[in-house]
Amino acid sequence: MTKRTWLTTAALVAVVVVVGAACTSSSTTTQPSGSGGGTDPCKAKFGCVTVRPGDPLHIGAIQSITGATATLGQPQVNGIYAAIDYLDGKFDGIPGKLMGHTVTLTTQDETDPASGQCGKAGGQTAATKLAADPTIAAVIGTTCSSAALGVADTILGNKGVILVSSSNTSPKLTQEGVHNTFYFRTAQNDVIQTKVVADFVYKFLGIKTAATMNDGGPYTQGLTAGFAKFFKELGGTITADEAFDPTVTDFKPVLTSVAQGHPGMIYFPDFNPPCALISQQAKQIPDLAGVQLMGSDGCNDATFLKTAGSAADGVYLSSPKASPGAASALFNQLKDAYTTDFGAPASSFWPNAFDAFNVVAKAIQQVAIKQSDGTILIPRGALKDAMYQIKDYEGVTGPLTCISTGDCQSQTAVNIVVYKAPDTPYSPDPATAKNPTEVFSEKFTLGQAFGTG
Repeated sequence: MTKRTWLTTAALVAVVVVVGAACTSSSTTTQPSGSGGGTDPCKAKFGCVTVRPGDPLHIGAIQSITGATATLGQPQVNGIYAAIDYLDGKFDGIPGKLMGHTVTLTTQDETDPASGQCGKAGGQTAATKLAADPTIAAVIGTTCSSAALGVADTILGNKGVILVSSSNTSPKLTQEGVHNTFYFRTAQNDVIQTKVVADFVYKFLGIKTAATMNDGGPYTQGLTAGFAKFFKELGGTITADEAFDPTVTDFKPVLTSVAQGHPGMIYFPDFNPPCALISQQAKQIPDLAGVQLMGSDGCNDATFLKTAGSAADGVYLSSPKASPGAASALFNQLKDAYTTDFGAPASSFWPNAFDAFNVVAKAIQQVAIKQSDGTILIPRGALKDAMYQIKDYEGVTGPLTCISTGDCQSQTAVNIVVYKAPDTPYSPDPATAKNPTEVFSEKFTLGQAFGTG
């Protein structure tokens, strides 16, 4: 379909906006709700972002929009643009306004040119560019956990800029003692996903032995470690835990080694092309005949099906599924608008990006100080604090509450679904993509996954 002009023009353009950064003005001010008056929040550490009359409010994004992982990042950029469109309560292709100001989105690519994938190097470059811009009120990203952990979260946090990811799922990012207080996410914590995968493999499939493969990054390593923990608690045995360089293309030596342990399942939650290459090459190892293969949301996208070809057939893939609850009608409108503007989604986290922008907008509205001439001041420290006050926000992925770890997700339950390729939401067949078969699904709260609630 024809995409709406303002969306297609903006989708990959990094716009630099010069907005005065001073936090004082001769105009009178209206204190935000709950501010209590008195202390000038713009004199606190990190100061304020100033948006003058007629100037746009500036939001940054760090996403993988080129290379093999663009199918994960670009849909999230699209989700952000859909949220900007809906600021006026309509999906009409005309961007709405936030507190009377248009919104400018500057997207920095986190893809590392050397690997063609999202990661630490790309996250550092992208975060450094956005952190240097004092007009940026908040950043939505990153695509990959490795681009955030100790990288973008630290670079931006040191400047008092909140970072809200819609697809980072590594448990480490919100782990006590590691979590950066300026970091949040609307994606699920993978403690939940690993519990579901373990239940699926052990209880549903009845497989009692499994091998794991990961690229050493926080996302993939977190998934394999979490799966191994829950799988062993159920009574299963991990026959091998192999790490590999994500830039390699020949996985046969690792797969041959894995085969020696005679696993019933190989779990390799990575990105593409590794996911696709592992699927292809596993079928070339005679000793792996009959062994089941499984990946997670980093694998589960349109690129996997295209690259793996027929080798994708029969591979199990887990992903989160939006559970909008009271926002079901809005979610259906969003899906229709997304398809009209951008085509069929290529991966699963675009609704989380829609929610990420909206919780940031809600926090901005809570703390922004509006002056009589129309200028608004956004205190960075207060904005961070307001994020932790988000409670029961009716997002399209479910009712969101931001807890002390920075996890902003449903406190009722997160739904993880398992598909069997090529019958997935990202099938090239439109009918299959619209109504993919759910092989297995479970819902857990974060507390239930941790065993604390």
